[in-house]
Amino acid sequence: MARSVRIKDHQAEQRMFARRAIICAVLMTLAFGTLIARLVWLQVVRYDYFAALSQGNRVRIEPIPPNRGLVLDRNGIPLALNVPSYQLELTREQVPDLDGTLRALANLYLLDREDVPLLKREIMGRRSFEAVPLKLQMSDEELGRFAVRRFEFPGVEIRPRLTRFYPLKESGVHALGYVGAISEDDQKRIDMNQYAGTTLIGKSGVERKYESELHGQTGYQQILVNAQGRRVERLGRTIPELKRREAVAGNDLYLSINENLQNAAEEALRGWRAAAVAINPANGDVLAFVSTPGFDPNLFVRGISRTQYRELADDIDRPMYDRVLRGLYPSGSTIKPFMAMTALQYNVLTPEDRRYCRGFFTLPGSSHRYRDWKPQGHGSMDMRGAIQHSCDVYFYGAAELLGIDHIHDFLSEFGFGEPTGIDIDGEMRGLLPSTAWKRKAYKRKELQIWFPGETIITGIGQGYLLVTPLQLAHATASLSMHGQRFQPRLVHAVRDSVTGKVRELPPVPLPPVQARDPGMWDVIVEGMQMVMKPGGTASIAGNGTAYTMAGKTGTAQVFSVGQNESYKKMHVEERLKDHGLFVAFAPVEKPVIALAVVMENGSHGTAAAAIARRILDVYLLPPDVLAAQDAKKQQGKARPDAAAPAAAAPPLKPAAQGDE
Repeated sequence: MARSVRIKDHQAEQRMFARRAIICAVLMTLAFGTLIARLVWLQVVRYDYFAALSQGNRVRIEPIPPNRGLVLDRNGIPLALNVPSYQLELTREQVPDLDGTLRALANLYLLDREDVPLLKREIMGRRSFEAVPLKLQMSDEELGRFAVRRFEFPGVEIRPRLTRFYPLKESGVHALGYVGAISEDDQKRIDMNQYAGTTLIGKSGVERKYESELHGQTGYQQILVNAQGRRVERLGRTIPELKRREAVAGNDLYLSINENLQNAAEEALRGWRAAAVAINPANGDVLAFVSTPGFDPNLFVRGISRTQYRELADDIDRPMYDRVLRGLYPSGSTIKPFMAMTALQYNVLTPEDRRYCRGFFTLPGSSHRYRDWKPQGHGSMDMRGAIQHSCDVYFYGAAELLGIDHIHDFLSEFGFGEPTGIDIDGEMRGLLPSTAWKRKAYKRKELQIWFPGETIITGIGQGYLLVTPLQLAHATASLSMHGQRFQPRLVHAVRDSVTGKVRELPPVPLPPVQARDPGMWDVIVEGMQMVMKPGGTASIAGNGTAYTMAGKTGTAQVFSVGQNESYKKMHVEERLKDHGLFVAFAPVEKPVIALAVVMENGSHGTAAAAIARRILDVYLLPPDVLAAQDAKKQQGKARPDAAAPAAAAPPLKPAAQGDE
């Protein structure tokens, strides 16, 4: 009988299974314990940390840009406002193809192709999560054009913003300035955290100088987003509590400018390349700040294209050039009252000393003739008469007696040759020559010599002497106040955006001009009053004034004319003809306004005096009196045989060369 064979050991299998089951149970217990421990670690121990991370995935911090402060004239007339608009913005981290996106937007005529490289550089210079404006103000047509193709542009959004608006357009633009998109250079001088969400920044004038007052403080808000970064109202059933800190609007500025006066001056100078600036002598307030032609600052707010900018920059009349601050002109005869004051200060002449004018002046030992504007001469002149008739020969002689260094030292006390310190940037210092200046200005020894003839022509405001219209107005204001001086300013008050309180800025006094004898001021003022009376060089402009007025005409030579030549015999191009200048203040007894007018290629100062008369009338006459005066002028114009009114604006064609 065959022996039985045991095929299966059930007991061994049971023992093996039991061991394996125990091992699996231990492993499962350990794994489950580890999972529980990990969950406890994540959900309990590190709850705050991971809750913050989770919140960061679904909540995004979005800046709230502050409303820019308003700019108003001294009477509350708005000069710069904020208006709602739509702008096109791009967030780089959400754009898969930056170059392709910019090209496509240009193909839709939403961007200028020339601006694309510059825009790309600006986008790359910002943080990837920041929204960068591509177009600041979109028209309804542009909005519609983008909306129908919106799906093609991930990361590009249309957002409502408040943007700058200048309701009076070019009026006062060189003083007010303008805002534009934040550039790479701007980013270097500002804290970008404070400008998060802000697209515009002051570029010039008051807008730039007072940027810290106007900008305000940026706020923020938390917004709920989905996985694609789009804003949503809720995720799931929960609505999280989102934090928000409101932005603080910028402060409002009250300028010292009187918009009614500003507008009148601009209207009178329309069609000229010119500058006019009026100052309150008692505190330095700039009442009018005119540089013509001007430009519309709203172009820069909308985002000016390169083509548009080139048109402005290449314009032969230079509308972006601030003639008040940066225009450098020979002072012409407007310097003569200050030269007379210098002669009195150094006691080289008395008011009664008389000098004979025969139409030219010669230096001892020289045959060169320094001509007077009046070829036949003025005859015997004292100081008051020399100012009244603008006698060149008298002031040639005064300059010879003084010497250039005395002229430099005393004129510098009036602010010539130095910036006035007005509260906007870009002011030129002018040039007040001296022997020391010439030694520094030239490297060659033979050019460093100061010649007597250079002193002579300085006496009538020619040669190296260069002034800005603002310097002329500032010096005239100082003269009207018998030496008391104030720093010119454009902002005289600030309104707090939180409290609404208006804070007046105190005037900034400057070192006064110290006269050797207080009676010297009266001599100069009397001479300037005589300028406006019959026989004076501005008698036409001074005819019939209802207030006392002191002034001085001037002619600044642009093109040199030979000794035996004249403009009347030469065909001189219009832009090479003389500049016309005029300075004045009124009322003489208690001056409230001092001004300077410079008309490029205006030929002589009588045209500028007519403009000044109009400015003074608008500021000093009651509205009803001014209206009656204007009506009378209009009636005079209607009569063919009527003479032209005294203060009428000059024609666009420069007048022929004549007296001062």
